[in-house]
Amino acid sequence: MSTIPKKNLNNGRQIPVLGLGTYKEEDENKLITAIKTAVKVGYRHFDCAPVYYNEKQVGHGLREAIDESNGSVKREDIFITSKLWCSFFSKEKVPVCLENTLKDLALDYLDLYLIHWPFGFKEDDGFYPEDSNGKMVPSDIHYLETYKAMEDLVKSGKVKSIGVSNFNIQQLQDVLDNCEIKPVCNQFEIHPLLHNNELVDFCQKNDITVVAYAPFGAPDRSWLKPEDPVALKHPVVLEIAKKHNRTAGQVILRWLIQRNIVVIPKSVNPGRIEENSKIFDFTLSDDDMAAFNTIKEQFRYYSFDECDNHPRYPF
Repeated sequence: MSTIPKKNLNNGRQIPVLGLGTYKEEDENKLITAIKTAVKVGYRHFDCAPVYYNEKQVGHGLREAIDESNGSVKREDIFITSKLWCSFFSKEKVPVCLENTLKDLALDYLDLYLIHWPFGFKEDDGFYPEDSNGKMVPSDIHYLETYKAMEDLVKSGKVKSIGVSNFNIQQLQDVLDNCEIKPVCNQFEIHPLLHNNELVDFCQKNDITVVAYAPFGAPDRSWLKPEDPVALKHPVVLEIAKKHNRTAGQVILRWLIQRNIVVIPKSVNPGRIEENSKIFDFTLSDDDMAAFNTIKEQFRYYSFDECDNHPRYPF
């Protein structure tokens, strides 16, 4: 079993530097097996969201894993993140979204709650209210109103820490200039084909933890195109993996960890979940780290183009 290190957040709490992403896995048996496997091999950090349509299954898996640990794993040992969805942006709807998540996960509190995207959708019309052109119908609620309501959740005790996801530098600065409770993290896409150096540097200079999603470039994404570049097959990644006798995935995760970035790879394959955890017994050299910087092609897998009509679209 791997011992996964933790990183200090700016509010004195800690987050495990490696977590398990649960994005869009709707096969209940696969997901419950994945959660239980992850706990057995040392994971204590799980990343969730209501828009993944599986928080009930995640909660089920976590309860079974804790029960089967015979007391060696308790709820307080697990770091659970969820996210506020775009159609719950108003101050009245923010606590509603949280209560739905707590009910589905069967929890009393979350360790971390994030604003999923820096823009709101029309409320009371499902998760994805579309117009006739297939674009999301925006609301005019500003994320600062939403963030203020998130701060109230911390004060209620139902959320230990709050942060944001997919916020750009200006949007994050906007929050920093107006918040009472500083966001502990910004979660966004980072992988060998999207280094996001400027945003990473801004967050780290402001003591905001960076959490990387899609570290492998989301190879199982439903919108994959044959011509899209593949992060796991990039020659630089493969060369470093061969040098260390590791998988491409392991050296990508190690590269992110050594950039002081928390990472949440998604998998439901038990062998892959264990393999991804075995990244703390080797180190990439300065030359290895520099080699990643030679990858000039930058490609965003999660552009959420259906929202590019929104005035606060971050890209």
